[in-house]
Amino acid sequence: MKFLRYLSLLIIPLLGMLFLSGCGGSSTSDDSGLKILHFGNGAEPQDLDAHAVTGVVEHHLLKAFAEGLVSEDPDLNIIPGVAQSWDISESGLVYTFHLNPAAKWSNGDTITAQDFVGTYKRMLTPTIAAEYSYMLFHVVGAEDYLLGNIDDFSETGFKALDDHTLELTLNQRTPFLLHAMNHYAWYPVPVKVIDQFGGLERKGTAWTRPENFVGNGAFNLKTWQPNRKIIAKRSPTYWDAANVPLDEIHFYPIESIDTEERMFRTGQLHITNEVPLSKIKTYLKENPESISIMPYNGVYFYRFNTTKPPFDDVRVRKALSYAIDRTAIVEKVTLANETPAYHVVPPGLLTYESEHRIPADLAEAKRLLAEAGYPNGEGFPETDLIYNTSEKHRTIAEAIQQMWRKNLGINMGLYNQEWKVYLDAQDNLDFQLIRAGWIADYVDPHVFIDMWKTGGGNNDTGWGSETYDEMLRQALASPTDEARFKVYNRMEKILIEEMPILPIYHYTNSKLISPKVLGYKITPLDNFPWKYVDLAP
Repeated sequence: MKFLRYLSLLIIPLLGMLFLSGCGGSSTSDDSGLKILHFGNGAEPQDLDAHAVTGVVEHHLLKAFAEGLVSEDPDLNIIPGVAQSWDISESGLVYTFHLNPAAKWSNGDTITAQDFVGTYKRMLTPTIAAEYSYMLFHVVGAEDYLLGNIDDFSETGFKALDDHTLELTLNQRTPFLLHAMNHYAWYPVPVKVIDQFGGLERKGTAWTRPENFVGNGAFNLKTWQPNRKIIAKRSPTYWDAANVPLDEIHFYPIESIDTEERMFRTGQLHITNEVPLSKIKTYLKENPESISIMPYNGVYFYRFNTTKPPFDDVRVRKALSYAIDRTAIVEKVTLANETPAYHVVPPGLLTYESEHRIPADLAEAKRLLAEAGYPNGEGFPETDLIYNTSEKHRTIAEAIQQMWRKNLGINMGLYNQEWKVYLDAQDNLDFQLIRAGWIADYVDPHVFIDMWKTGGGNNDTGWGSETYDEMLRQALASPTDEARFKVYNRMEKILIEEMPILPIYHYTNSKLISPKVLGYKITPLDNFPWKYVDLAP
């Protein structure tokens, strides 16, 4: 672990030099006159298979390469995507989507309703183990198929009525369904192509290589140079290609925020993924037109592995949570107008308001730690906190490490991992304590509640509660949002009492954006549709 940390410190500057020498500049066009957007994407993607990924890094890419049944306009209103129209039954339980006959895959094949049914069958195939499979559980039979309770997919609520008509039958009214469909969990994948590479029942096959990749988005995969860049090229087969201004988008997997900022400053990036904490005040004062800080519907937190000591003891989890000064972190460390997270669900999600708060109570933290057998930290086992490579994550971790040392007498080791290794450790519970962040997949508090269901694909804590799971079913059966939100508040209280995670702050999103970029803005979900972005001459 220590080797990986020090090795990354050597590699990151070297990668920065390669990027600086090989990016080619962020002029609006190259010698051929193409409009090319240069975008800092934070890290090397885990994959480009929508059924194998969970991160924001991958979402940025898949928003270019794929399109779902519905799409969004620049203000994130629901508009037609592959479906040119849809009907919702009076009961709210049956959605019928009418596909656009002009919608095609990048290989020229017409997209059919059968493609969507095949996509959802693959998403729910147990051997695929898609972490976002639970997003499809609103459809009749989806969860039962994944669990093996039924083995005939025709018994589910996914139906192709003909080549261009898809019907979904739901378990209960799902008022946020159309917004949820803008997440890549609902995007179609080219099942016929995937089948050629033996990938219908397993991940990691060659279909996502540039020479094999087939998508249906406004852009298609041109090249993928691991740890260098991914090039997305405007797709001539996209049904609305005539209204896509950019010719290419170059995505750079830059884990070093300082390297990314230097590339922006020297004109080699149009948009950064983040802004170095030490540079935010400087940009706000000296170059405010280049920095944008906007609300971001997400929570920055640490996951406990509740299956292993010492964090199998809720008293220890609470002690660590109660002993940190969240206000000091946002005011003295992160510096981008974040809000301290004394609850899980971020503020501003529809009319939902969290009614329960995590105490900031050092005396109680010390009492709980002593009661668990570690008075003043004595005898506390060697414990490590893992974070994915980032100066920001390191700075925050060091601040919290100092708080625990000072307030509880606990010495916490800190180790960084590159994105893919970090994700594998998280998925396999190969950690004691790990940094995490969760951004809303759509604007509804449900996003931050349903992921903690026992065994949920993105739970990754080992924690579960039958009471919590039953409340989730009750919430979804509620007749109104008001009634649903009341149940969510009871569920959030359980999360605070059981503390499988340690919320730290609710995000804002800070980026450096060149004045040359037109039509782009930071959205609360960081999912602006690429087809509307342009560059000034």
